[in-house]
Amino acid sequence: MTATPRFTGDANPYGGGDPYADYRTADFPFTQYANLADRRLGAGVVAANDEFFAQRENLLVPERAEFDPEHFGHKGKVMDGWETRRRRGVSAEHPWPAEDDHDWALVRLGAPGVVRGVVVDTAHFRGNYPQAVSVEGTCVAGSPSPAELLADDVKWTTLVPRTPIGGHAANGFEVGVEQRFTHLRVNQHPDGGIARLRVYGEVVPDPAWLAALGTLDVVALENGGRVEDASNLFYSPATNTIQPGRSRKMDDGWETRRRRDQGNDWIRYRLVARSEIRALEIDTAYLKGNSAGWASVSVKDGEDGEWREVLPRTRCQPDTNHRFVLPEPVVGT
Repeated sequence: MTATPRFTGDANPYGGGDPYADYRTADFPFTQYANLADRRLGAGVVAANDEFFAQRENLLVPERAEFDPEHFGHKGKVMDGWETRRRRGVSAEHPWPAEDDHDWALVRLGAPGVVRGVVVDTAHFRGNYPQAVSVEGTCVAGSPSPAELLADDVKWTTLVPRTPIGGHAANGFEVGVEQRFTHLRVNQHPDGGIARLRVYGEVVPDPAWLAALGTLDVVALENGGRVEDASNLFYSPATNTIQPGRSRKMDDGWETRRRRDQGNDWIRYRLVARSEIRALEIDTAYLKGNSAGWASVSVKDGEDGEWREVLPRTRCQPDTNHRFVLPEPVVGT
């Protein structure tokens, strides 16, 4: 596990203007994977030991954190993130927190999987971020309660060891643990505020659940499908096309920059497993003046297989869900 790159120390106090002007971030290679802690997949922050200043649920808000320098409440500055109170020592002789003192939040992943990277985002927490963070994971079947997750018989595996981080920064950590996880425990040492949490990885669904479903969407992210590559990601990620449910606005879909040649844009998917494909669905919801004019679909069976067109180039309508029943089932991966 490594942090690439490392940000440490305070950011400067907010001095007016764009609050993101001095925000520290980087391009982390693991962000190519799906966000397993996406609310659209059903992720949630199920418990925290303290949320005095700001609520734990803010960690998984999909939009970036906002900052209003004039927004104060009865408990102090209102921050867009999860923020705990300042820890104190046990006596006047020891007024500082103990070495092991920390705050924690339990996160249920929206889709279980292998974690490839974590981003602990401290946007706008310039002097009130935690000195260090650590992240642990566990795999518990069913829908455990917070008390069950914290039971002594639950084994937690370290994904990110206790590591110093920086304020007002995207603190990224690569994870190299080849295990399936359903829940994470995010620890901040000793206290402070975290704006957002992102958990990138590969979905590993419960095979018993897929077997019980029988016929299912074999490219859906929540079932273990994934995007391997795409020709263009200018406006939005191609993974949006396999998120649960229908789009609610234009940027929930996949939009490319305008082409000025005679080529076409494309997405290459990896299915859940070798599957028998019987029908296709292509949805242009909320894409009206910029929807695809035509679409075609080809399928390949295995790495050495040949691409076979199963849906020839077909006209698409704006803001429309298109459904196609194939003349005969096609096997592909």
